[in-house]
Amino acid sequence: MALKDEKPVGEMRRVEVEIFGEVYRLRTEDPNGLAKIVRMVDSTMKTVSQNTRSFAGSRIAVLAALKIAEDYVQLKKDYDELLHLLDENK
Repeated sequence: MALKDEKPVGEMRRVEVEIFGEVYRLRTEDPNGLAKIVRMVDSTMKTVSQNTRSFAGSRIAVLAALKIAEDYVQLKKDYDELLHLLDENK
């Protein structure tokens, strides 16, 4: 990920990122946080592309989004269950 301009932390920065071979120009207040997200999305898309017969980028993106959403839903469920357990133990 290449920074386009240097600004103090908390201010919007323009960055270029590459996801699954495509370059995107984005704005963010947190380039490091965005870099982590980009790596996760890129990695998920590469994994999906290896496990599917499709070469269509849009199809791979949708399947990757479904995988990421599935992971999020499971984490949210686990988090909610943990909060419930903590409330019971008060």
